[in-house]
Amino acid sequence: MKKLLERAMTPRKRKKTKTSGTKRKRSWKVKILCWIRNGIIALFLFTILQVFIFKWIPVYFTPLMIIRCVEQKMEGRSLKCEHQWVTIDEIAQPLCQAVVASEDNLFMDHRGFDFEQISKATEAAQKGKPLRGASTISQQTAKNVFLWPGRSFFRKGLEAYYTLLIELFWSKERIMEVYLNSIEMGDGIYGAQAVARSHFKKNASELTSSDAALIAATLPNPRRFNSARPSPYILKRRDQILSLMDKIMKVDMGKQLKSDKIGKPKFRSNKNRG
Repeated sequence: MKKLLERAMTPRKRKKTKTSGTKRKRSWKVKILCWIRNGIIALFLFTILQVFIFKWIPVYFTPLMIIRCVEQKMEGRSLKCEHQWVTIDEIAQPLCQAVVASEDNLFMDHRGFDFEQISKATEAAQKGKPLRGASTISQQTAKNVFLWPGRSFFRKGLEAYYTLLIELFWSKERIMEVYLNSIEMGDGIYGAQAVARSHFKKNASELTSSDAALIAATLPNPRRFNSARPSPYILKRRDQILSLMDKIMKVDMGKQLKSDKIGKPKFRSNKNRG
């Protein structure tokens, strides 16, 4: 009788049912999905904030500058990172004209992408021809300011995303200003003012059409080609760019040099892309 009373008064442990176990698994799945959702929203808001801030604030450092400094350190070389931000009004208009002529003829018209050039580059790659550049100035700006060098689909996807954002939030003039201040223009040299001082012993506002075309000619590989010591190939490329500068629509940006005017607009061209 005593044992029966003890058993009756002892609380019984509830057995875990399959239903409660399933609920716990579901709750963890919901939590993980919520974390993923919140992470995506946070990243989205962060990228919007990045683009919005750089709409107004000068870009003093880029990921590429840091990467190049690390490479120099690992190779045992002295660190070299020449860069000085200047406004678009402190950059000679011929340089704006030259980079549009050599890099992106339809810069003023497209919304970040030149689909005709992308199609041509894709066809050339499928035929086994050497890779040709199809990135617009907007795409290159997005890559230079927010990303790192590379050809992976993931990085290209991010580049396309940032390109859409800067085309949405920035003006064409701001895109050009950031581009000409952040692009690599020599070994350890970034931006128009740095290359003008280092290679031409003048300010970016004083660059002539010939100077500008020479700089633009080296942009496909500025660490291999040197605008201060141009090879015969670069000189030939400079002359081609000078010719094209006078044929495309005038880019109404930058400081116009009185003694170095670009010819009147003649016709739009999307040929001879570098």
